[in-house]
Amino acid sequence: MADELAALHRNGTWTLVPPVPNTNVVDCKWVYRLKTDQDGNLSRYKARLVAKGFHQQHGVDYNETFSPVIKPATIRTVLSLAVTNKWSLRQLDIQTAFLHGDLKETVYMRQPPGFVDPTRPDYVCLLNKSLYGLKQAPRAWFTKLSTALRQLGFYGSKTDPSLFILNSSGTLVYLLVYVDDIIITGNNQGAITSIVERLNSLFALTNMGQLHYFLGIEVIHHRADLVLSQRTYVLDILQRAGLADCKPVSSPMATSQVLLPDDSPLLDDPSRYRQTVGALQYATLSRPDIAFAVNKVCQFMHAPTENHWAAVKRILRYLKGTVNYGLLFRHNTGYQLQAFSDANWTSTLTAFSDSDWAGCPIDRRSTGGYAIYLGSNLISWSAKKQQTVSRSSTESEYKAIADTVAELIWLKSLLRELGLDSKAPTLWCDNLGATYLSANPVFHARTKHVEVDYHFVREQVTQGELDIKFISTDDQIADIFTKPLSSQRLEFLRSKLQVVPRPQLAGEC
Repeated sequence: MADELAALHRNGTWTLVPPVPNTNVVDCKWVYRLKTDQDGNLSRYKARLVAKGFHQQHGVDYNETFSPVIKPATIRTVLSLAVTNKWSLRQLDIQTAFLHGDLKETVYMRQPPGFVDPTRPDYVCLLNKSLYGLKQAPRAWFTKLSTALRQLGFYGSKTDPSLFILNSSGTLVYLLVYVDDIIITGNNQGAITSIVERLNSLFALTNMGQLHYFLGIEVIHHRADLVLSQRTYVLDILQRAGLADCKPVSSPMATSQVLLPDDSPLLDDPSRYRQTVGALQYATLSRPDIAFAVNKVCQFMHAPTENHWAAVKRILRYLKGTVNYGLLFRHNTGYQLQAFSDANWTSTLTAFSDSDWAGCPIDRRSTGGYAIYLGSNLISWSAKKQQTVSRSSTESEYKAIADTVAELIWLKSLLRELGLDSKAPTLWCDNLGATYLSANPVFHARTKHVEVDYHFVREQVTQGELDIKFISTDDQIADIFTKPLSSQRLEFLRSKLQVVPRPQLAGEC
């Protein structure tokens, strides 16, 4: 606590002033936390002074609030490029990040508990810098960091505001920001070292060296490849759910299982269900094989039943048996990236799109899913119930294609900003009707109800920006995102998603 307070004073976080009548004064408290490493071992004790932001009043002591964080697909895209080019990945941590932000609003706060100035006990803190807990603290910190990075020659990405790019005279550096955690990589080690030194002179920065643990995700370097694993995080979920010693199962969801709103008595404590499912959502960052099952149990968060909880426990039992699995990024991705100085630096995007027509027995909506690869590395996927009811399997498949195309367009924009000229992506679909509809200039009367998606997809095909091809259902990788599968089928598609076991990497990382 004393160290935290000393850091606040060094930073000039506040000035003690006499209380001003008829003003809102925000309270504060101390928050304590045990910090652990990637193995779950205690690394240090941490005390943080936090303002009670819920005491703030909109328009009085705060206005705009937002907290830009890097998108998972952006992280995976940059990691794929770094692995392909054998670039080093470095991790930085900004100490007391929110304390660097400059406040534009006038905010008064009570003195910290246990550290009240004995000579001026009735005074209040006029905040000069942002503080953890304030509603505008994330915005103030991001503005401060963005300004500093622009002075170093970076520019912000338009497709992802938390991605900053330095592209100058053949030097390429990517910087990913997730609040106070930063990943930096590029093709010039000297430039990266210089940038780290400049940032260290501006902020209290911890250089954590090679990227190994980021946002609860362990990064395992195996020869020239890389594996993202959430083993420690999954084990923690199992421990909190009381299933640390459960018996594993071979699939996250039974093929015959049907979940309905009132299929069994309501849970006495729905908060446990919601906390566990919320944790499982984060686990899908490196485990696409559970995306469909997690999406299904998420649909009953408002009133979970005992059967729904049993479905969640099955997902946990599946994770127990596959706790050592992670998402693999290969160096040899199946395509060659040329030197960045070459203007013809290109990449290849491949997508698989699928839909389970009227699969939901409650509202008969379809579930759509897609998997998108950069070379052979999986960088984006989705399993999501469609917003409207489809009147045919062709319509549901075509809507799934439209969702996939929207993601492809975003990824192409991202790659263009990263310095890659992406070729026209290939999208594989296992529905002949939807495939023909994307290329057939005749707009049949039976497809009037999909007119918007029709024009959106067909425009991309006509302009040569997209190539849609038919694929057999047996080879459709996105099948894993639309329905529960048998263990044999799941295992086959899981390998196609590059979800691999960690034991084979033991002793070689």
